[in-house]
Amino acid sequence: MQLNYKVSGDGDNVVFLLHGLFGSASNLTQLANAIEGRFRVYRIDLRNHGESFHFDTMSLSEMADDVRRLADAENVEKLALVGHSLGGKVAMQFALSNPERVSHLVVADIAPVAYKPHHNETLAALRAIDLRALKSRGEADGVLAKVESELGVRQFLLKNLARTDSGSWRWKLNLEAIAHCYDDLCQAPEGPGFDGETLFIKGELSAYIQDKHRGDIFRLFPRAELEVISETGHWLHAEKPEAFNELVARFLDR
Repeated sequence: MQLNYKVSGDGDNVVFLLHGLFGSASNLTQLANAIEGRFRVYRIDLRNHGESFHFDTMSLSEMADDVRRLADAENVEKLALVGHSLGGKVAMQFALSNPERVSHLVVADIAPVAYKPHHNETLAALRAIDLRALKSRGEADGVLAKVESELGVRQFLLKNLARTDSGSWRWKLNLEAIAHCYDDLCQAPEGPGFDGETLFIKGELSAYIQDKHRGDIFRLFPRAELEVISETGHWLHAEKPEAFNELVARFLDR
């Protein structure tokens, strides 16, 4: 089982980009475009997302192992990792489990802590959409609007709807596995620590990284630095891509 990915750029220095929950490899395309002149960049679909394989389990350690197998298959011995949200947790777990293989670690708007479940309504709404009877994306949007008021978030979620060759609808996401494993995804990454170059980037308006998390951050990542992008929420890479891309590029260039 190999992860789906898209690669661009060239060179000896490699960067793996990992998206968040309900996302796909396309989420960090603007960052890939910004750095591919200096790096070989892999945009990756995590398991049960995008065009990657579906599987019944998806703990952080399993997903970090998926990333390691892809690196092995591509003969990449050392790499930089950039992960947003769930992708940031997977990136942290990879660095904690394989510290000798990570040159730089960038974690976007997530901390190495366990979070209370807060996607249950979204998961229930997605699973409530009857694909056999679905006539349009607009109809699916109407179902999601009952639990998600922001149009941009609904559009992001509905990127996972795709047509089959016969014209029917399918989910790229493995919703059943995500729902079943959701408690696992809320857990904290584990390991003795990563002493390498690490950058946490927080959206000013987001509550995912809080002052109370600093102890956990520096316990596991003693060389961590923290940057804050003003007037942004959790989707900082989409809300202020130029600021986000500049921070990441400057850090990776070191």
